[in-house]
Amino acid sequence: MTVERTLAIIKPDAIAKGVAGQIVTRIEEAGFKILAAKLIHMSPEDAAGFYIVHKALPFYRSLCAFMTQGPCLPMVLEGDHAIQRWRELMGATDPAKAAPGTIRKAFAASIEANVVHGSDSPTSAAFEISYFFSSLELCPRSNRGD
Repeated sequence: MTVERTLAIIKPDAIAKGVAGQIVTRIEEAGFKILAAKLIHMSPEDAAGFYIVHKALPFYRSLCAFMTQGPCLPMVLEGDHAIQRWRELMGATDPAKAAPGTIRKAFAASIEANVVHGSDSPTSAAFEISYFFSSLELCPRSNRGD
């Protein structure tokens, strides 16, 4: 068993549609533990820093604008192979290509308005988790009570 942590974000389009609760339910039903969560409204500077790896790409500015249009819900998920499993539950970035039963197939409107984000590697998970959550906000594995 490989227990990992990953960052998940319920994006502003999902919050605006009122489907955040349904997405959280799917996360819990898939067996993930939610170690931390908070509703935030990213500033342009917050979004620019978070998506800095995409700075040279043509969609960088529109992605940053999209992520600042309303509140979002970053969460830290933990579970066996959490990074891969969360990405599978999210589905393909393009909801038209996402598998049935995935979050994006169910709730996303387009490649840009795709309702959720997930880390794509252990390295990005470490950066992304620490971008939104301090160590004091995360419950250590040994103290979770399970």
